[in-house]
Amino acid sequence: MHIEFKKYQGTGNDFVMVDNLDGRYDSLSIKDVQRICNRRFGVGADGLIRLNSKSGFDFEMDYFNSDGSKSFCGNGARCSVAFAATLGIDTTETTFLAIDGPHVAFKKEDVIALEMNNVNEVERIGEDYRMYTGSPHYIRFSKYLANEDIVAFGREIRYSSRFLSEGINVNLVEIKDANHLEVFTYERGVEDETLSCGTGVTACAIAYSMEKGLFGSQEVRVTVKGGKLRVSFDRVSEQEFTNVRLIGPGEYVFSGTFHV
Repeated sequence: MHIEFKKYQGTGNDFVMVDNLDGRYDSLSIKDVQRICNRRFGVGADGLIRLNSKSGFDFEMDYFNSDGSKSFCGNGARCSVAFAATLGIDTTETTFLAIDGPHVAFKKEDVIALEMNNVNEVERIGEDYRMYTGSPHYIRFSKYLANEDIVAFGREIRYSSRFLSEGINVNLVEIKDANHLEVFTYERGVEDETLSCGTGVTACAIAYSMEKGLFGSQEVRVTVKGGKLRVSFDRVSEQEFTNVRLIGPGEYVFSGTFHV
């Protein structure tokens, strides 16, 4: 089977995108996904995304990590919106379905604002945080991020007895100044550091508001190795965060075909 694809990236988080609106790639297997995402023997990507048809929605975002496992991906969702625009879908305001439920996104030129699910539970683990923002995340604040080894720390947490079976994404965060963070992320499913993680950036921004005792409407700027993102939300109580949006680019890289 020949796969026609487009490669997209969102602040360095890269994805193989395939148009499956007509069901032509329904038979794509986990092994196919792994091969396509392999950086030496395939196209190379952090994940693969099929855009499927879905009744009641503009499309379905069917996301696979590079190891073939499934989760929600904020950067991948923005790239899906950018890709959908090339398929004739009106993305000025678009509604799509993902593994964690419905989402709405707004595309204006090269910037995509993605509505995330509300966050209603944050666990404190000592001085660290754990929460679910479409994918599970562990967050630790650091005074000097440049000295940290995110891969070693990420593996320590991700493969600990508590998180071994389900896995967890792991983030290290440095507060640069008011409402400005720098974030390193280790992603499960990729099992390595990625240049950006949208759900991780979202989790870190929420953890920052808790760390600083901030309530009401917030917007946090986040620098990752692949670029810059923004997260806006309303903190309405100690554990309740609504109107959560992840804001940033989803950019085309190249097109091609691949045989599996």
